[in-house]
Amino acid sequence: MRSLQWLGLSLTAALLLLSCGCGGVGSTPAPPTPAPLSAANVNLIFMVSEDSANTTGDVNPDTANLTNRGLQRSLLMAPFLAQNVLGGKNVTGIYALEPMTHMQAAAKGTYPDMVPLEIIEQFAMLNQVTLSDGNQSFTANSYPILASYSAESIPVGVAPAPFPCAACQGLDFKDQQGDNEALVSGIVNANVPGFYVFSAPWETVSALMANMNQFEGYNLTLPAGYAGPNYVYAISIAPAGSASLATFNSNINPPLTYPVLPPPTLASAPCPTGNSVPAYFNIQVTGANGTIPTDINKNETVYMIRHAEAHPTDFFEDGNYVAAGEWRALDLPNALRGKLNPLPTQIYSIDPAIGFPASASSSNLSYVRPSLTVEPYAIANSLPYNLAASVAVFSQNPPALSTLARNYFFTGGTFSNQTLLVAWEHNHIPPIVNALLANYESSQTAPNWPDTDYDTIWTVTLDGAGDLRVNNGLCEGINSATLPKWAPQF
Repeated sequence: MRSLQWLGLSLTAALLLLSCGCGGVGSTPAPPTPAPLSAANVNLIFMVSEDSANTTGDVNPDTANLTNRGLQRSLLMAPFLAQNVLGGKNVTGIYALEPMTHMQAAAKGTYPDMVPLEIIEQFAMLNQVTLSDGNQSFTANSYPILASYSAESIPVGVAPAPFPCAACQGLDFKDQQGDNEALVSGIVNANVPGFYVFSAPWETVSALMANMNQFEGYNLTLPAGYAGPNYVYAISIAPAGSASLATFNSNINPPLTYPVLPPPTLASAPCPTGNSVPAYFNIQVTGANGTIPTDINKNETVYMIRHAEAHPTDFFEDGNYVAAGEWRALDLPNALRGKLNPLPTQIYSIDPAIGFPASASSSNLSYVRPSLTVEPYAIANSLPYNLAASVAVFSQNPPALSTLARNYFFTGGTFSNQTLLVAWEHNHIPPIVNALLANYESSQTAPNWPDTDYDTIWTVTLDGAGDLRVNNGLCEGINSATLPKWAPQF
């Protein structure tokens, strides 16, 4: 059935044809845009991400990450999905590809597929979630994105999950153990009406739709091949069990440049200096006053930042950042311009597929926000993006975890002569630095990272002799108090 919007557009087009004398008998009108999906149905909605096998320019061939154009498209696709597909209703669930299940070869190396997470993040920010601690509740512009591995299908080289997270499973590119079908079949069998959005490459989406079509006996005519990043497919299942396929085309033609944030203009602030920095420290260990480890990296700089804003109240935790955090993440390339010397050559973060224990008000969740915080910087600067997937981050044995992270980033020569920008969890950064200091047999320790501080940058430097310097004198210069509480609109 044609929507009122389509009818309005059709009438306008008809009047234009009559007034200009163009068109005529035999002209074929464009197919109507489907009406938004019914909230009374179980709606399986598929966002198709580009990858190295299927790209029209949204993926960088050097890094297998989004281009500026690809990021622009994701920002513009979000309101299209929210309004034209969901009809302004709130989403029921968001599931993305588990990045380490799809390693993509590019000119600069092989990298996990972060594109599905990035293209769905703006949409997540246009939806709301309400969490409570039993006595009070809070609603934020943020929605959890589920992208964790099933317990039986953890990729090689990925740290075993320290906490079970069956409820936060995402999509497996290789569909090991039939994980994808099990996930979607569970949603269908639960028969809870709503909007369930999946973000993954065409290979994953097409196989999943085909298998569900066969297993459930829907007898739908599915798309024959990849049609481009503007298309959204939806299998809508009515209460009686019948299913239909709707195909939406946004017809978006995004700019090629990095996005310009809409108003209000974010206010920048100079970084505090010297003793005005909260808990300021500047620790140095040289061969003259400590023991230099034999396997320590040389000529390495690591900038360590915290994920963007995520806790509008103490109890609020959904694994994602909130709308204010999205402003920070998208502004990060601008905020860091001219501040980092040397410039980063690689970007790293926690694996977003790792599950972690959430508050009592919700089940365990996928920890996606550190990676999504630093992704825009990688995109804007065409830098390789990788995951420290062998470091579990959340662990029953914190000291062993800190040692593992220290060894990963600072020993073995992997990152000698490199400069890294690393996004991490703030409570875990000081223990990593302290484990590094202990490796030098230094008695010095770094202070705790304040819970309210999202802005500071910790810089770890190893020179050509292995001498160590750590300080927190840099900052992003983005004032949390000035960030809007609603998502930027594009």
